Amino acid sequence: MQFEPVIGLEVHAQLKTKTKIFCGCSTEFGKPPNANTCPVCTGMPGVLPVLNRQVVTFAIKAALATHCRINQESRFDRKNYFYPDLPKGYQISQFALPIAEHGYLEIETQTSGQKKIGITRIHMEEDAGKLIHDPARARSMVDLNRTGVPLIEIVSEPDIRTAQEAGAYLRKLHSILKYIDVCDGNMEQGNFRCDANISLRPAGQKEFGTRAELKNLNSFKNVEKAISYEIERQTYVLEEGGQVIQETRLWDPAKNKTTPMRSKEEAHDYRYFPDPDLVPLIVDDKWIQDVEKDIPELPDEKCSRFVKEYKLVGYDAGVLTSSIELADFFEETAGPLKDKKLAANWIITTFLGMLNSKGITIGNSPVKAPAFSKLIQMIEDKKINANAAKTVFEEMVESLKDPESIVKEKGLEQVSDSSELETLVQNVIAENPDEAAAYKNGKTRLFSFFMGQIMKKNRGKADPKIVTQLLKTKLK
Repeated sequence: MQFEPVIGLEVHAQLKTKTKIFCGCSTEFGKPPNANTCPVCTGMPGVLPVLNRQVVTFAIKAALATHCRINQESRFDRKNYFYPDLPKGYQISQFALPIAEHGYLEIETQTSGQKKIGITRIHMEEDAGKLIHDPARARSMVDLNRTGVPLIEIVSEPDIRTAQEAGAYLRKLHSILKYIDVCDGNMEQGNFRCDANISLRPAGQKEFGTRAELKNLNSFKNVEKAISYEIERQTYVLEEGGQVIQETRLWDPAKNKTTPMRSKEEAHDYRYFPDPDLVPLIVDDKWIQDVEKDIPELPDEKCSRFVKEYKLVGYDAGVLTSSIELADFFEETAGPLKDKKLAANWIITTFLGMLNSKGITIGNSPVKAPAFSKLIQMIEDKKINANAAKTVFEEMVESLKDPESIVKEKGLEQVSDSSELETLVQNVIAENPDEAAAYKNGKTRLFSFFMGQIMKKNRGKADPKIVTQLLKTKLK
C-alpha cells in the first residue's frame, strides 16, 4: 500500500525586543543564571503582567510579511501545565483569538516545483525557562533568564508532503523574519526552533492518520533528517500491521533516529482559559498601516528585482537573496562594477565556498564587500586573470590585506602584450614537439596541456583569451 505523508510545522521565533513580553527584564543572551529576572517573570504572588507594545508591533510585521490577516481584536490565555522551568504553573499565550490567521508562504523544491504552504495562525506568547541537568549528581537546576522572553508561534497548515518541502518552508520563513528584522534566527541559541507533526495516510484518503510530534530540531538539516526518518518509521509500523501511537518524540542527531518522549497532549489537556490580568488587545488600522510602511523589500521581491535589474538567472538571484546579509553583500560588491554577473558568480562560488569551508557567517567574514569589489574590479579591468584572482583572494582571507597591494607584492599583474605572449607560446610549442605533432594529428585534448605549460612558465599571469587565440593559430 502507498502512504502519503502529511506534515505540519510549528515554529517558535524569539522576537528581537530589548525587554521581555510582560516585564522590563532584559532579553540579553548569555547572562549569569537568573540574572535577567524580576517578581513578574518569576511568578511571584500579587504581580501583574504589562504587555510590551514592541512585541505586538513585531508580531504584526511578521503577519503582514507572511500574508496573514490581522485580527483587530485578540486575547491572551493561560496555558496550564506544571514543569519546573515554568514558575507560574501556566504560560501566557493566545489560543482562541490569536493576533493573525490565514496566511501563506510560497516555496520551491526540485521535486515539487512551486507550492503554496498555508499558515494557520500566528500567536504571541512567553517563553519558559531552562533546566540544566547536573551530570555529576542526580539533580537539576533551573535558569529563568529565558522565562518571559517574547515569542511568536507560527503554525503551518498540514500542506507539506516531504522533508524537502519542510526544509524549504523553514528556510523561507527564517529568511523573511531576518529580512524584517524581528528575529535574529540564531538556531543554536534557540531563537528559531521548530516542532514537526507527521502522520501517514493511504494515498487518496482524505482523513489524516495518527500523528507524532518531533521536538529537539535545531537545524534545517536535522529537520529534514528527522522527518525522513519518521516517515520511514511510520511506514514500517503500518506495513507490519501495527498502529502509530500519538506521542511526542525526540530527534537524536547522534544516532539519526527519533525516540519516544511522552504521550502527545491535546488542547484540552492544557485547560486554556482567558487570562484575567490582561485586557483584550485592540489593533487599529493606523497601527497596521504604520507597521506596513516599515516592511522592507522581501526575498521574493528582491529576487525578481535582481533578475530584472542585474540580468541574473533565477537560480543565482535566489541564492543571493536567500539571506538579507548575502543580498546586501552582493549589492555592495556589484555597485561599482559594470559586470554584475561576474560579481554574482564569484560570490556564489568563491566567497560562499570560503564561508562554508571555514564554517563562518558573512558577518564574521575576513573579506568585506568593498575589498571583494576591488578584487572583481581588477578582473573586470583585466589587471589580473581569474587564476591570479583566486590566489589574491586566498591571501586576502589569511592576511586581510588590500587586493591591490597583494597583486603588487606577488607580481600578479596580467600580461596582455601580444608580442610577449607570442614568444612564450612559440617557445612552449618548440619545447614539446611530440605533443604538437600529436595535436595536429587529431589529439585536440592536448590543447589544455599547452595552456597549462604556458601558464606555468608565466606564473598564471598570461591573458587566457590571447593565449588561446595564439595557440590555435600556431598549432594549425
